[in-house]
Order: sequence, then structure tokens, then C-alpha cells
Amino acid sequence: MRTPRLAVRIGAGALALSGAAAAVYGLTATPASSLSETGSTNLTVLAASRDTGVTRLATISRARVLANAQTWHPHTAMRVPYSQSRTHNGYRTDCSGYASMALELGRPGLNTVGLAAPSVSTRISMSQLQPGDLVIDATGDSNTRHVVIFEKWANTAHTLYWEYEQRGGYGTDHRTRDYGLSAGSQYHAYRPKKIA
Repeated sequence: MRTPRLAVRIGAGALALSGAAAAVYGLTATPASSLSETGSTNLTVLAASRDTGVTRLATISRARVLANAQTWHPHTAMRVPYSQSRTHNGYRTDCSGYASMALELGRPGLNTVGLAAPSVSTRISMSQLQPGDLVIDATGDSNTRHVVIFEKWANTAHTLYWEYEQRGGYGTDHRTRDYGLSAGSQYHAYRPKKIA
């Protein structure tokens, strides 16, 4: 039995990916407009975005994740307001939509549980955090789950860190937090698999 593959069209060429690999890179599979003459189950994978400032890449640098996070003008009067039902440049303006945008995953973005999925990221210890990694609380419901983008440690004792987030009642923010640093916290550190 053959495993269905996804064909990613890039210019005149194509790249075959398994469904899991497509999910890692935030690609959305949609049925091709017509099946090939052999009746295969090939799918055309369309990148979910055509942003002017964000391009879909197979991998992304840590610096680019942070640069993308800054495009929503955190902690300024031009910040993007928080909403679980609205979008900005095609991405949901909630915490997971914002993290998906920064990582250049497909629009409208994964939810918090999706960002923590093994196909998208790997759980690491808090002490291993590097710029662009995520700190995620994937428990509870859509009103209690949350994700922030780690920037850097705020002190040598590693008791606070700078992060980017899209937070309820405010919008895009850049501030220090201690999520995940206390014993028994529901927040955990994750390394996105597409970070090079």
C-alpha cells in the first residue's frame, strides 16, 4: 500500500512531503483541482499565506522569529489588539496565531495545543531556552491555554525572561515573565522543529 504524499509547488518545481512534514512547516493540504491520469491521491499543498513581510520557509532562524514578532509593534500604541476571532494579515490575533506568524507557519495559525504537538516542536527544559523558542501552557481550554515567545534571560539568575506575546485585554506585548520557572507550573519550554 502506498503512503499518500503531498506535493509542494515551488515555482516550476515540486517537493514531496509526508503529511507530518507538511504540518511541521505549517502548510495546508488541499485537494488538487484534478487527479492525475493514474488516479493517484497526490495533493497540492498551498502555503497558507502570501504576506508581504512573511515568507514561508522550510526552516527559520531565531533572529527572523524575533524580527517577525516585532512586526506587530509590541508594547506600543500601534500594537495589534487581541482577539480569538479576528485576524491580522491572515493570522488569528490570539497568542497562538501570533506565535504561528512569528514562526512563519500557515495561516490562520495553529492553536496552542498544535504548537506543542510533537510534529511541530520538541519539549525541552526551561534552562535550554534560546531566542525564538516557545513557553506553552497547553492544558485547559482556549481561555486558559497560552503561549509566549522567549527572547532572552532578564537576569543572570534566570528567574525572569523577556518574551513576546499576544495577551488578552491588551494585545501584542514585550515584557518580562516567569512562566514555567516555578515548581509545578503548567508552562513548559518547547523548541520549534523548523528553527534552524
